[in-house]
Amino acid sequence: MTEYLKLKKANCKNCYKCIRHCPVKSISFSSDQANIVQDECILCGQCFVTCPQNAKIIRGDVDRARELLAGNAPVVASIAPAFVANYAGATIGSMRAALRCLGFSDAQETALGATIVKRHYDDMVRKGQQRVIISSCCHSVNLLIQKYYPGALPYIARVVSPMQAHCAMLKREAPGTKTVFIGPCISKKAEAEQYPGDVDCVLTFEELSAWLELEGVTLEPDTKEPRDGKARLFPTSGGILRSMEKDCPDCSYIAVDGIDNCVSALKDILAGGVDRCFVEMSACRGSCVGGPAMDKEHGFILKDTITVGGYAGEKDFDLPIPDERTLAKDIPFMPAHHLKPGASAIEEVLAKTGKTLPEHELNCGSCGYDTCRDKAAAVLQGKAELTMCLPYLMDKAESFSDNIIKNTPNGILVLNESLEVQQINAAACHMTGVKSASDVLGEQVVRILDPHVFFEVMRTGHNVYEKWTYLAEYQRYVTQTVIYDRSYNIIILIMRDVTEEENNRAGKAEISRKTIEITDKVIEKQMRTVQEIASLLGETAAETKIALTKLKETLQGE
Repeated sequence: MTEYLKLKKANCKNCYKCIRHCPVKSISFSSDQANIVQDECILCGQCFVTCPQNAKIIRGDVDRARELLAGNAPVVASIAPAFVANYAGATIGSMRAALRCLGFSDAQETALGATIVKRHYDDMVRKGQQRVIISSCCHSVNLLIQKYYPGALPYIARVVSPMQAHCAMLKREAPGTKTVFIGPCISKKAEAEQYPGDVDCVLTFEELSAWLELEGVTLEPDTKEPRDGKARLFPTSGGILRSMEKDCPDCSYIAVDGIDNCVSALKDILAGGVDRCFVEMSACRGSCVGGPAMDKEHGFILKDTITVGGYAGEKDFDLPIPDERTLAKDIPFMPAHHLKPGASAIEEVLAKTGKTLPEHELNCGSCGYDTCRDKAAAVLQGKAELTMCLPYLMDKAESFSDNIIKNTPNGILVLNESLEVQQINAAACHMTGVKSASDVLGEQVVRILDPHVFFEVMRTGHNVYEKWTYLAEYQRYVTQTVIYDRSYNIIILIMRDVTEEENNRAGKAEISRKTIEITDKVIEKQMRTVQEIASLLGETAAETKIALTKLKETLQGE
């Protein structure tokens, strides 16, 4: 399936904003990336407009337009009437001059096609062909009905859009002509390809602006533009109705803009609460001047509406109106193929995120879905993941953190910058002789510990790691790690009880001292013995020497 909206994967940041703003939830999320489900998308462009990371991109077709211009056939641009809001001070004359610089043979207003369409709308109302008539200009609204509200298909006017009507007119007037529609809408790209033949290429205003800048073409003001053309009002909310004759007093004429309002109106129509009514429906708030592909610096609906109104004329363009049979449009049912899970399957998914009771279903919308059950259904459809539930993740993280703090043998205290105890675990209570954490929460830490180390860490900004300290009041040796977190304005103390290690170390030192003393005594005694033996051995040797000398002398005398 053709992708008109694509995703730059590197930019997706798990914010779920696109899901939250998608009116039909045609976004799937997996492997930390959002993806557009093409066969469910109605191309309203809300994901593109609201993405804070600019991760959504519209398919570019400038190269296709260049190919047409490089051919032998003349290429005429059909410019959506919202151009006066997008290009300050522009007229069709200045647009024509700029587009001719790009290679177009001519440029005309799509409002000419809108004139044809609105006259057929008036004829339909007069003839009473349908009790309810929904305008067919907005392709996103058509897709919404085709995919999600097929019961309303009989109420859509089977009339081509102004884009189609105008491009068809251009080709009738000059056979062989190629046409390029330029406007603020993404879905027109899909409409042109769904109904081939009339429109050869579709560009957005953003694409055109980038192309003009690349070629160094500027729009020059043109003050000579004639002011005929009530149909120039089409891109504003209620603009279709303002351009129509509305000469049937028994018919109500209503304008609805914004997908949410369109959905409400469709539900009302399907419920049978509306009769003899013409409904102008636009997917974008403010209609086309609020389109997703208007240049980024635009989007001031009131200002743009006034600008369009000031450019529109009081009279219609003088045009021949083709036979209604040439303007007929087939709008078939296009079912969005997605699984509709049962209640039991949904409840199984809810249970996996700790939602076992109705009151557990917070319906906070942080995952992008309106209700927890909608999100559970999306999980079953493969469009969402369990971990997209923020309350579930927070509960899980808090539980995990609490278990660590509760069960660690290390004492943990959390203080604010006023050195008031904000949190203390059971191990710290045991080390400091506190019976219950509630006894010291909110109290100054000086009640249980010397605050000097905390003052020093806050003053110097240097954390302390594994500092050996003797808590004389509690007769404990501990190592203290003190961390100052400026971003959260807290001080964290981690204490490790090393009393037993210190006692063992002291015991070993005492044993060593006594061993050394005993060794010294043994050595001393042994030395005395050796000396005595040496003394005795010395006396005996002397006496022997004297006796032997006398014996020698006697022998020599004989």
